[in-house]
Amino acid sequence: MGSFYTATNIELLGCAPCHFLGLSMGGFIGLRLAARHPELLRSLILLETSADPEPSEHVAKYRQLTFVARWFGLGLVVERVMPVMFGRTFLTDPARVGERREWRHRMSGNHRLGITRATTGVITRKGIASEIDRIRVPTLILVGEEDVAVPPVHSQRLHEHIAGSRLEIIPRAGHTSTVEEPTAVNVAITNFLSSLS
Repeated sequence: MGSFYTATNIELLGCAPCHFLGLSMGGFIGLRLAARHPELLRSLILLETSADPEPSEHVAKYRQLTFVARWFGLGLVVERVMPVMFGRTFLTDPARVGERREWRHRMSGNHRLGITRATTGVITRKGIASEIDRIRVPTLILVGEEDVAVPPVHSQRLHEHIAGSRLEIIPRAGHTSTVEEPTAVNVAITNFLSSLS
């Protein structure tokens, strides 16, 4: 459903073809857009995402976290969510204590119902592995080497099936590489976009 609304909005805004960047859930949408509405995209940048359905070993854990977050508050699940969202380097770096505190605070302040709905969308999504061979727009795939939510093997599969795609693994980053290693992510994106012109 998300790709339908995104495609409609791109058309209504009159900004096609556009560069589309999606991280995690945004990547789920980007993959569907590129496969089903390639005329709307000039390029596709995918960060920490997958064409597969949510692995079954994650579903029960995420449902439990969602239940607790919705009915008892996000503060009770933050310590279990941090290792999903961030890699071990970020989580153990003594110089980044303040950043970790800030992200715990941000997560605790999220809207409980909004988080519940978003997580439900993640764990109930259908895979689209059968469609990704149709993607022909220039594609950059980035993934943190320490990502446990969507391990690099998923990005490798995307790379193998999207013709001409580039794959870059970001060292010392987990599922939120834009926060953990922003310079490396920005350099990769800048180089990719520069190569298109």
